[in-house]
Amino acid sequence: MADLYELLEVERNASPDDIKKSYRRLARQYHPDANPGDAEAEARFKEVASAYEVLSDPGKRSQYDQYGEAGSFNFSDPFGSGSGGLGDLFDAFFGGNPFGAGGAGGGGGRRGPSGPPRGQDIEASAVLEFADAAFGCEQEVAIRTAVPCDDCGSTGAQPGTGVETCSDCGGAGEVRTVRQTVLGQIVAAAPCRRCSGLGQVIPMPCAACSGNGRIVTDKVLKVDVPAGVDEGSTLRLSGQGPVGVRGGPPGDLFVRLHLRPDDRFERHGIDIVTTIPIGVPQAALGATISINTLDGPEDLTVAKGTQPGRQIRMRGRGVPRLGGRGRGDLIVVLDVVIPTDLDDEQEDLLRRLATLRGEEVAPAQEGFFSRLRSRLAE
Repeated sequence: MADLYELLEVERNASPDDIKKSYRRLARQYHPDANPGDAEAEARFKEVASAYEVLSDPGKRSQYDQYGEAGSFNFSDPFGSGSGGLGDLFDAFFGGNPFGAGGAGGGGGRRGPSGPPRGQDIEASAVLEFADAAFGCEQEVAIRTAVPCDDCGSTGAQPGTGVETCSDCGGAGEVRTVRQTVLGQIVAAAPCRRCSGLGQVIPMPCAACSGNGRIVTDKVLKVDVPAGVDEGSTLRLSGQGPVGVRGGPPGDLFVRLHLRPDDRFERHGIDIVTTIPIGVPQAALGATISINTLDGPEDLTVAKGTQPGRQIRMRGRGVPRLGGRGRGDLIVVLDVVIPTDLDDEQEDLLRRLATLRGEEVAPAQEGFFSRLRSRLAE
């Protein structure tokens, strides 16, 4: 194992804020979603997550500083039961539980009033086609998560063996100490170090899961995306995150959505904008043209004398309102295209029009063959 400070690219005297900032940067850089199919980036991401799990915990960091790799750190499970690690992205990126007390399970990994701790919340991302985001779809999302270990039935103990009550805390998961001060006795409670706050120890850990009661694997989930989602929308899938250690309930999965750009449309909330080129005769005389909408081809009437940049609003042809009723509008911007490749006949017609309207235009440029014919006729 490389030096944890080197993995996080910080000095050994780095402050907790510096460590967190460096972890955020490296996690974004090497996240599997940002490097699909890159095994080296995925391995680097796991190393960074494991290093942050240790250095973000004052107790673990102190132990690592004293004993280095000899300290008892578990790097095998990126969704470790404590804080930090791959499953604690929300704590690292947003500075704590983004849902406040009682929301999203308190960020995951916390021990409840009884039983094993809940699994961490994790985040994944998905890229949607423009129309799928507008009308909704079923989207596959690939995640790396923790699932129950089948070999031990999530107990963490080798098959045929069992777990024992921790002798240090008597199964309470915490140790209380009493200090005498000038103000009287002060009772302090802290997680039991021997059992890591679980209240139980495993004499013979399961070989498949190293006593965690869960293993890390890749999964593909089918997610129902509602109509009207936009760039950056986040879906919460309760109970679809990694399971907790030794049979703990699963955390939540948060899927952040991104929209693939569309050459035809630009989105503004629930309205969409499209630019349609038209010719000078169509703008001057009016026309009926066919345009693409989210619902398919439709006819659009161009009024006589249409000016460049004119906008036509097609009601109810935009994006459905997320979680509500109705749709936005389709705004059509008409772009009058000036021809640049006129032949002699077309140029002559425009010059005659300019003469009829009394408009001054640049004189015609005589071509090589025209000049040659003129000289031969002299």
